[in-house]
Amino acid sequence: MNPISEIRRLLNARTAAILFIGAALAFLIVANFAFNGYYLRIINLVGINIILVVSLNLSNGYTGIFSLGHAGFMAVGAYSTALLTYPLSRKRLLFPNMPDWLQTTQLPYAAGLLIGGALAVLFSLFIGVSVLKLRGHYLAVATLGFTVIVNVVASNLTSFTRGKSGISGLPPVTNLWWVYATAALTIYLIWRLLRSSYGRSMLAVREDDLAAEAMGVHVLKAKMLSFSIGAFFAAIGGSLYGHLVTSINPNMFSYSMTFGLVLMLVIGGSGSIPGAILGAVLVTLVPELFLNKLERGIELFGVQFPQMYGLSQIIMSLALITIIILRPKGLLGK
Repeated sequence: MNPISEIRRLLNARTAAILFIGAALAFLIVANFAFNGYYLRIINLVGINIILVVSLNLSNGYTGIFSLGHAGFMAVGAYSTALLTYPLSRKRLLFPNMPDWLQTTQLPYAAGLLIGGALAVLFSLFIGVSVLKLRGHYLAVATLGFTVIVNVVASNLTSFTRGKSGISGLPPVTNLWWVYATAALTIYLIWRLLRSSYGRSMLAVREDDLAAEAMGVHVLKAKMLSFSIGAFFAAIGGSLYGHLVTSINPNMFSYSMTFGLVLMLVIGGSGSIPGAILGAVLVTLVPELFLNKLERGIELFGVQFPQMYGLSQIIMSLALITIIILRPKGLLGK
């Protein structure tokens, strides 16, 4: 390739990135002052889903690990951060059977996020040693089993999680700046990782793990790295989500959350960071802003449509089937 052409291409890419970041920052500033609470929550949900889907894409799209354990790691992060940041004035009343050292502990939000992410990494290392030796649907079922275990533990460990009642009254500290700063950091770190020797190892494992091993790639190490980084950002996303809605319960981190994230990745495009972002944006905004209104019944062109609950799931399922048929790798997949 002509060096001058390559330099121009890099400059054009950098200019486009700077313009996009500037436009996004300007939009967030305007939204923060002009939008009401409902639309701000939707924008925050978009950012949190970007964090979750981009991190899921690292394992599922770039390493070839079909993991269904993201919701489990979200729960680990959400509950850990909730317990560590919960106000002391209400903690003893809400958790009377909790150990004294935890009842008297309240950490800053940032510290709670990092500790929640670190705990998720420990869990990923513990289960990854055995689970990541599996392949295909066996691996998918095993990681889904982790989500089930976390859900059951959260439902029964009432001294810490209050069981099915959940934890309410979390500090509403999640805002646009926390969410989108974390989303930008997630995208940047994963983008840099994929362009390193570790990222090339992950791509080699995805294409053919036996051939990669023959070329000197430590397959399990590459899978563990991908799985652990994804778990870390999943926990961060779960913590941000919990402090956005100010309450958490086991049902929030079940099968529906797992398959919702996979749906975003499949629609946007597995193995593509822009595809993961696009999928998160579309699958968050379209049902919330358009399809839910159809379910409640609307009037179009003088015709009154009745209430049709469940219509959004039907339309999203049809859209997924159509995309799989016409674009098997997703809208922006590689």
